[in-house]
Amino acid sequence: MGALNRRHAGAALLAMLALFAIVGPMLASRAPFEQNLYGILQQPSLAEPLGTDHLGRSMVARLASASRLSLGLALVSVIASAVPGTLLGLLAAWRGGWVARAVGAIADAVLALPGLLLVLLLSAFDPGAFWPLFVGLSLVLWVEYFRVTRATASVVLASDHVEAARLLGFGSIHVLRHHVLPELLPLLGTLMTFGASAAVLALAAMGFVGLGAQPPTAELGLMMTELLPYAAEAPWLIASPIVLLTLATLALVLLHGAGERRDRA
Repeated sequence: MGALNRRHAGAALLAMLALFAIVGPMLASRAPFEQNLYGILQQPSLAEPLGTDHLGRSMVARLASASRLSLGLALVSVIASAVPGTLLGLLAAWRGGWVARAVGAIADAVLALPGLLLVLLLSAFDPGAFWPLFVGLSLVLWVEYFRVTRATASVVLASDHVEAARLLGFGSIHVLRHHVLPELLPLLGTLMTFGASAAVLALAAMGFVGLGAQPPTAELGLMMTELLPYAAEAPWLIASPIVLLTLATLALVLLHGAGERRDRA
């Protein structure tokens, strides 16, 4: 499968997941938190296409809600880390000197602390809240955008064609639009897909160990933990969040892998 086909497959799969997150509640017979203790562990049917969990809650509704949570948090985390990381990288490459050294020192300090540990530390202040996950992921991910942007922009700004453009009287905006951004945007696209997949997996991992979302919130990792005791009698239930997490990660990896091949080409 070529790089273009991989990108199309990843984009199509991601669009399908987003569509499921939006229209999923319409396929369910009730809200994701509504319980029915007389209908627990039901098999998939026309009324409930993915069955019900151990509390009689609709799996379709809960998976759709979990999809919105995972994809939404991944999108917000990527934007919150890409914007400051890219801007700081451009500033460091453009100004150099003490500005580059100061921002680089901050980035090195963040890298000295493992990302998951930082998220765990923030989660200890407010267990079950989503802001520690968002803040922790954003604080970790911005460093990659900064380092890639600084390295790429530094090389471009020192190139002969940029020096020629400056000698001809073209300003900074022209250099940024016509020289720096064309080299930088493909790399940033690759980093964004990688960061989104890392955010989805981090949210699921935190929920699985009980340090992320708390019941009755519908979240993929938390759903795996809740449904694990019923894997023997209702294996389709534990399989549902696992398959959904796998598909979300696969979609982002396909986009990420296609970006890597395009960059090398």
